Amino acid sequence: MSTTDYTLLNRQLEALLDTRDWLTNSAQTCAFIQQALGELNWVGFYLQREPKLLCLGPFQGKPACHPIPFSKGVCGAAAREQATQRIDDVHAVADHIACDADSRSELVVPILLDGTVWGVLDIDSPQHARFSQEDQAGIEALVAMFVRQTDLPRFI
Repeated sequence: MSTTDYTLLNRQLEALLDTRDWLTNSAQTCAFIQQALGELNWVGFYLQREPKLLCLGPFQGKPACHPIPFSKGVCGAAAREQATQRIDDVHAVADHIACDADSRSELVVPILLDGTVWGVLDIDSPQHARFSQEDQAGIEALVAMFVRQTDLPRFI
């Protein structure tokens, strides 16, 4: 497997996010990651617009599940624990929410605003164990760039 140059991707994303608008930047970030990384079938944001509930935001891929409570699934776990979830086999997760039956692995990075979950970035792959520790660190850095370049509104 080839190594992804996340330092380069981070610089490219920074240049792409030339507005502070959260909606534009979240849409651009999804499209950028979908195009820049291989073996993905879904990239998108879920936003906490109601307490302890993730609502579908901008994404790339097939129609998605909505809403997702903090108590269920990999996205819910990322929001509940405020920690990245890297899952090699989503079918091994008892409460996995299967929006796309083709998904095999998943990476979900929480986005915090003043200690509160603003949302999560969810990335799915049809490939088992698609995401390495390096991918996790690289995508967390891309999320950090998104946060630095964006004025995040308070939804709750």
